[in-house]
Amino acid sequence: MQRTPARTCQDLIVWQKAHQFVLTVYRLSNDFPQQEVYGLTSQLRRAAISVPANIVEGLKRKGRNIRLDSSTWPKRRWKSVVIF
Repeated sequence: MQRTPARTCQDLIVWQKAHQFVLTVYRLSNDFPQQEVYGLTSQLRRAAISVPANIVEGLKRKGRNIRLDSSTWPKRRWKSVVIF
């Protein structure tokens, strides 16, 4: 089965899953206590947003080797979010 190359980040399955993750984090963090708005809520949301952002940044870079190297960043960030 031949797959067509992604034209935009929205075409990537990994980006779509990361985007759904961000939406889920935002939905769940709405129920956090008000006192955590500038602490845990903010940190969790920033970490979640960085996953699809790093995927887009890796897609924009030129060259296969750089793209493969930058793909490890979202995995690291994902692990930091999952730990919490």
